[in-house]
Amino acid sequence: MGRFASYGARRVAVLMLLGALVACNRSEPPPVQTGFRNAEAVIGATSRYDAAQFGGDWQVRAAFPNDANLRAVTFAPQGPTLIKHRQVCDAAAACTDRRDLWALSEEGPARYTMRAAVGGAERAFWVLWVDEGFRTAVIGSPEGGYGWILDRQATGGEDRITAAREILDFNGYDISALQMRR
Repeated sequence: MGRFASYGARRVAVLMLLGALVACNRSEPPPVQTGFRNAEAVIGATSRYDAAQFGGDWQVRAAFPNDANLRAVTFAPQGPTLIKHRQVCDAAAACTDRRDLWALSEEGPARYTMRAAVGGAERAFWVLWVDEGFRTAVIGSPEGGYGWILDRQATGGEDRITAAREILDFNGYDISALQMRR
């Protein structure tokens, strides 16, 4: 009887060891990706935001591929509204500038819902970060459908642009897909 008991104990020990090895080798499921952002990552709007200081013209220094033709945005705090400046090209490579008006509804500090004047499409518009001088900003949305790095100038401020890329990365964005301008 003793011989069979030790065999059973060894079998249980081997099975436990195999179970532990399987558990150690099990990989975690990939993070949930929505658009260009890991939906499981924490995201937050900046506490430094001030609509009056944020107002005015911004150059798009980086964007994800779905906004490849976006060149600039103008934020008007009174209203508030956002004008997207896009370059649209036809099949013959003839390009024109187009401006799309979006109404903004404030949802909280540095958080808006954008609504297209034509077609009524909606997107979240969150100011994720802005530098101390309101020269560079990061815009995004919790669902990860888009993200922009904005700057008051078309060139320069590389230290701020680097910081902006880090903010997108911190907020769960796949910055390998980010398209830098100039």
